[in-house]
Amino acid sequence: GATSGEVYINGIAGERFAVRNSGAIATVEGVGDHGCEYMTGGIVLVLGSTGKNFAAGMSGGIAYVLDTGGNLRDNCNMEMVLFDAIDSEDVARVRRMIINHLRHTSSSVAQEVLLDWDRYINHMVKVIPMKYKSIMDAERAKLPMTPIY
Repeated sequence: GATSGEVYINGIAGERFAVRNSGAIATVEGVGDHGCEYMTGGIVLVLGSTGKNFAAGMSGGIAYVLDTGGNLRDNCNMEMVLFDAIDSEDVARVRRMIINHLRHTSSSVAQEVLLDWDRYINHMVKVIPMKYKSIMDAERAKLPMTPIY
């Protein structure tokens, strides 16, 4: 239920990591079952595998998962989320998060990803709640108001 702050975990977290996260930014190298369950906000970056039931009940926020094994879809609860395309803003955000993770933890995983960036970024999956995405897309689509003189 974190509402703000940042956390960098050099290693794999247990079950229920980032449950009810509502505003924190978290980087971890893997999670057990039920990761990002009931998440309502914030950003989670998983540089490794997830356990089963990932993102169940997730209604807000974004999770990025480095899915080199290709098994995220099998572990993800797709009831409320979708896998979205990663745009240039996402790429920049993920790279910053990995650089911060390396700076704070001296993570060999972060270092490996950064050294072979072009290969690893192609395995990054963006997990986002469907309704949250539609709200974000609508906000981006709004045209700036032009003053009338």
